[in-house]
Amino acid sequence: MSKEKAQEQESKDIFQSYHLSEKTTEAPLIRVMALHALAYCERLFYLEEVEEIRRADANVFTGRRMHEQLNKGPDVYSLELASEDLGIRGKMDCTQRKSGKLVVYEHKKGRSQKGAEPWPSDRLQVVAYALLLSEYTGEPVEEARIRYHADNKTVKIPINRDDAEKELEAAVLKAREIRSSLERPAVTAHEKLCRSCSLAPVCLPEEERFARLEKVKLQRLFPPDDDRRVVHVVEQGCSIRKDGDQIVVHFPDGNKKQLPGMAVLSLVLHGNVQISTQVVHFCAAHDIGVHWLSYGGYYVGGLSAGAGAVQRKNRQYKAFQDSQLKSRLVVRLALCKVENQIRYILRATRGNEGNGRDKTIDERIVGIRGEIQALGALKADLDAFDEQEEFSESREKEFANEVRGHEGNASRIYFSILPFILNLKEDHFLYFSGRNRRPPKDPVNALLSFGYSLLYKDCVAALLSVGLDPSFGFFHTPRSAAYPLAMDLMELFRIILWDIPVIGSINRKQWKKEDFDISGKQVWLNTEGRRKAISIYENRKQEKWKHPVLNYSLSYSRTIELEARLLEKEWTAAPGVFAQLRLR
Repeated sequence: MSKEKAQEQESKDIFQSYHLSEKTTEAPLIRVMALHALAYCERLFYLEEVEEIRRADANVFTGRRMHEQLNKGPDVYSLELASEDLGIRGKMDCTQRKSGKLVVYEHKKGRSQKGAEPWPSDRLQVVAYALLLSEYTGEPVEEARIRYHADNKTVKIPINRDDAEKELEAAVLKAREIRSSLERPAVTAHEKLCRSCSLAPVCLPEEERFARLEKVKLQRLFPPDDDRRVVHVVEQGCSIRKDGDQIVVHFPDGNKKQLPGMAVLSLVLHGNVQISTQVVHFCAAHDIGVHWLSYGGYYVGGLSAGAGAVQRKNRQYKAFQDSQLKSRLVVRLALCKVENQIRYILRATRGNEGNGRDKTIDERIVGIRGEIQALGALKADLDAFDEQEEFSESREKEFANEVRGHEGNASRIYFSILPFILNLKEDHFLYFSGRNRRPPKDPVNALLSFGYSLLYKDCVAALLSVGLDPSFGFFHTPRSAAYPLAMDLMELFRIILWDIPVIGSINRKQWKKEDFDISGKQVWLNTEGRRKAISIYENRKQEKWKHPVLNYSLSYSRTIELEARLLEKEWTAAPGVFAQLRLR
């Protein structure tokens, strides 16, 4: 083994021994890259190091490719080092000897500060590396260099050991102080830093500034869509296996379909579909959700990879002990749902006389005028609840039940109006006379239940990706195996994501009797029917719309995750934007 290889292996052994030992110490070693994040933005440090949320965007991948292409040569060393005395650990990508002296190099794809100075976060990073290298070799390291490739500048940084140790000690103490807190640090005051941050879609800094009334118009940093796709496997007897980075679906007839793993957002397995352990591990490692639904469309369970979210769940539990917060969320959620019901009904009963319906517009409106007025009265009551400044802690349960009663009455009225919107004769196989379930007794209820199962699956996935506990909600009570918080989130999207598209598909005569299986008084979608319903649902999710409050466009699919993150903002010092979705 060459001297360079032996030296590199020795450094790795040291790193690994420290890495194992830190798990049993009260003060774990701080990653040097974490200190870089700390100097950049304290909230970024907290998200990455405490909540363990790390996302690689295009800029991150570009930087990784650049480092792979550089730092090669006989006199270039890559070392992984750790130090209990300094309290840090890290991997140095590039170390060289210049005129017999050790020099730490760091490459950055961006520009230097003012064309000639290092950015504070970059400076702290190389200072930490210099002290690690000096301790490891026993030699003084008097210089570090940062190469900024965007403006082709190399910035030299002299290292004074005493000053460097003081600078590093202060940073490590600050990092440990932040790590000990359950609360996220405030959003940085330097807005420009947020624009190039890979965790902006998690942090939502612009939305937080907007909620605090610090900005009238915000810049969207939340991605409008996800390029990855949701894959539904509905054919019974299929098996899913892995081939390299490919996910391969094997069909019972011997055919197979290969899917690029990095292009898959989640796998949804309906009924009797097998999946290998290798695929499950691959999905867990690459943030690909796996969800199981029964043949009848009931949500069985799911896998969502990610961090333990200890801090986020602790904040959630603490927040839901606050009767004021819970009461406001309860009434706001109910108000959102009822108002959207009214808006959809008014929209659906508006048209022109040549629409081919059996009844004229005036006749249809007269037939449901009383129901619309009743919905309006319920909304007025909820508006009055929402205007209350304080909610009595002693009346919390009574108040929540009163609001739930209004929401339940509104839903009964809403479903009683749907036959007027569908406008089908009683002998039609899709005639709808009201909501029933467990199991559904007619094709329209089978469609509603199946679509709500797909929506429930997406709400569970969104909550898990955000790090919230779906079993701990504020509106629905834990009376069944369904997650209460997922049911809460669903209420915002039932009409928008399923009622509107599925009723539209019925009115366009897209459904046939052959799409359903009937067993006694139970009605289910068969394989072809499920495929059609999934297509309608997934296509709806990809449609773009403009958020009525934040005033930027995004897909409905991304809106589910956005609302989950806005819900978390309700107890992290930026309330007021959750549950403001309204049909136009």
